[in-house]
Amino acid sequence: MSKYQHIKQKAYEANMQLPKLGLVLFTFGNVSAADRELGVFAIKPSGVPYDELTPEKMVIVDFDGNTIEGDLRPSSDTKTHAVLYKHWDGINGIVHTHSTYATAWAQAQRCIPVFGTTHADHLTVDVPCAPPMSDELIAGDYEYQTGHQIINHFKENDLDHQEVEMILVGNHAPFTWGKTAEKAVYNSAVLEAVAHMAHLTEQIDNYAPRLKDSLIKKHYERKHGPDSYYGQ
Repeated sequence: MSKYQHIKQKAYEANMQLPKLGLVLFTFGNVSAADRELGVFAIKPSGVPYDELTPEKMVIVDFDGNTIEGDLRPSSDTKTHAVLYKHWDGINGIVHTHSTYATAWAQAQRCIPVFGTTHADHLTVDVPCAPPMSDELIAGDYEYQTGHQIINHFKENDLDHQEVEMILVGNHAPFTWGKTAEKAVYNSAVLEAVAHMAHLTEQIDNYAPRLKDSLIKKHYERKHGPDSYYGQ
């Protein structure tokens, strides 16, 4: 048995959640699961339909984007995952989808405003949207630069990747991450739900007010604060 079997299994199970949650169409998405002690991650093979996936088909890649184990070509987004793992501590799972509503906001190049408590349950700021990449970078190592596009947007806007576990890449689509692959998938589903709600909110009232700060603070801290009381 491969010494990477544990992350192959985690990556497989997390990838299989994407179609179940309605976050992907055909092969429009991927999940990776990392083992930081081994310095590698397992990721979905490129272009393989979800109903044909197995744990054994997951590809093992290091944090420089080099394939370590696997007979199939890894996801075309592999270099983006590698950059994020290499530069950001504390994340062990990454998800990229083209889910409908989150992608629509990305295509509009808009951050998703904090309109309600569902959003505030998970983060206290707008879902960030990174601006589209420059023509020069697009013509270069595109997927590698996408990773730095995400990292640079967080630096420029003083965002903490361990507090804000999601981003929209302008004109592209969303990426999410977390301490585990399962948490990254959860964040991807939350992002799609929040994006859908925000879209409907603006359809009902294009001038809908943002959630007031006191409610943002209350809803975030009751789940994540030092005196949190949500759950068992």
